[in-house]
Amino acid sequence: MTEEKSFRTNAIHSGEPRPPLCGSVVPPLFQGATYEFFGEPNEGPVRYARLSNTPNHVILNTKLATLEGGEAGLVTASGMAAISTSLLALIPPGGHLLAQENLYGGTFQFLNEDFPKLGRRVTFFGENDLADLGRFMEKDTRAIYVESVSNPLMKILDLNAVVSFARKNKLFSFVDNTFPSPVNFNPLALGFDIVLHSATKYLNGHTDVIAGAVIGRKEHVQLIGRLLKHLGGALDPFAAYLLNRGIKTLAVRVAYQNESALKLAQNLEKHPKIRAVAYPGLPSHPQHARAKELFRGFGGMLAFEYEGTGAEADRFLKRLKLPFVAPSLGGVETLVTRPVLTSHSWFSPEELKRQGVGESLVRVSVGIEDTQDLIEDFNSALKN
Repeated sequence: MTEEKSFRTNAIHSGEPRPPLCGSVVPPLFQGATYEFFGEPNEGPVRYARLSNTPNHVILNTKLATLEGGEAGLVTASGMAAISTSLLALIPPGGHLLAQENLYGGTFQFLNEDFPKLGRRVTFFGENDLADLGRFMEKDTRAIYVESVSNPLMKILDLNAVVSFARKNKLFSFVDNTFPSPVNFNPLALGFDIVLHSATKYLNGHTDVIAGAVIGRKEHVQLIGRLLKHLGGALDPFAAYLLNRGIKTLAVRVAYQNESALKLAQNLEKHPKIRAVAYPGLPSHPQHARAKELFRGFGGMLAFEYEGTGAEADRFLKRLKLPFVAPSLGGVETLVTRPVLTSHSWFSPEELKRQGVGESLVRVSVGIEDTQDLIEDFNSALKN
């Protein structure tokens, strides 16, 4: 299947064997850990699940590369496995990284606490520092790391400026594209080197798999894959099978979530008990114009400040009937959470204040329930 096919077609067919194995329309699960090896030059590489090259892995690696417009893809055991392995593979000991300040809590913690222990250094920059990023450069600066849409405040950096700065200074450019998914945005086309995903989220979409993904140039993905083999962060074959199944409906799921999240955000923005709503599709979002320029859709993620204390926000969440109060995102069911208790629970009060993550901030991952049912549920919970 070539890249000339549509996204929806590639999500279903790219990477899958033709003719289908044993006539099965759905590629079967290869649960085996090891494969017979004949030692002949034309028999191909040794196949072993830890090497991420079983048939289920190969299908996914090819499909993800096609959907993101990259030369190669690699699935991993989790999103953090994709992030940590990629950074360690492409930034040598003694190397320095520039990283966006508003990051997913797990990424921030890894960079802030573990990265220095592993012989690398990091400098965090804020959204207002982009105009003068050069002042953070060091002689061993090797890369820059950002999120296409930040977690949890939905901020969107000037990604064109990030790419331009990286190219000018010969830096690797990493971007976590989990929130938009490849349905809404393809960072490689903008000039990024490495695209990362927590495939647990939108790519799988059913809240039953933990996985990650790396997409980029073949030479870079091979370097990352080599370290992944040594660190052992391979994706289990059954998880790979489920992830491939989930990706087949990615386009239709995200298209609906785009529409539903916008309508819910518009409704919440008008409610007197909501102080502010952060959603890129709203004209009130500070980077709304940038989002319109960069993205094909505004995504299924939004955040809002509840008018009240953290405890009052918790009581509001408990009154909701449809959403689950739970971490994670991107699934078919709507999830709500207070980031100070989940993704950002290990941030210091000073860090939370600097990043604008307050006690009453609520993050919403909009699922594929009926939009009007969701709106009515939120409105009902806000009445009390």
